[in-house]
Amino acid sequence: MRDVLIVDDDFMVADIHRRFVERVEGFRPVGVARTGAEALTAARELKPDLLLLDVYLPDMTGLEVLRRLRSEGDRVGVIMITAARELDTVSAALDGGAADYLIKPFEFGQLSAKLDAFAARAAALRSDGGADQTLVDALFGAPAAEVAEVVLPKGLGAETGRLVLDAVHTAGEVSAAECAERVGISRVSARRYLEHYLSTGALEIRLQYGVGRPERRYRLTG
Repeated sequence: MRDVLIVDDDFMVADIHRRFVERVEGFRPVGVARTGAEALTAARELKPDLLLLDVYLPDMTGLEVLRRLRSEGDRVGVIMITAARELDTVSAALDGGAADYLIKPFEFGQLSAKLDAFAARAAALRSDGGADQTLVDALFGAPAAEVAEVVLPKGLGAETGRLVLDAVHTAGEVSAAECAERVGISRVSARRYLEHYLSTGALEIRLQYGVGRPERRYRLTG
């Protein structure tokens, strides 16, 4: 379980972000800070794994918070969540060591994909042994969803994962049953892979309504 500190001066926005985090498996909110000073104090006391950090704070910018954390040797993960769209702000976040950047307003699925990618990177960097070029490429600059594609949850294999994505790409859109038939795996296994890639943002779904429960049909995002 990864602990998340939410930093935003708008208490309503902070509460929305807190509830979003609660919905993502493997993450839990442990505190909310509304100023830069509160964020620095909470980071020292709570020692979270991740900060969701706004740029616009009443006493200092989120970029200053990030700079101070790094100057203290705190390598906590940071995802900037802000309405700031200026390229110099984005550049400063990257230079300061932010793991990701999400522009407000956003939907739950966008934040969920960022959190899943963050978890995938953290898991990859803690794994035993060395890194092959595929993993290195994913960690350095690939789209967030591709990182999660390389580092799969326990019980899922990279090769089968690629076959699943290839099946979706070839067909354009598949159900779990159709994917299972194309790849040659069980329907339960196919659904696990499809739902994983859905959680990372690599796939999206369309609900097809008919008799009974609507069918979940998966396709590549975008």
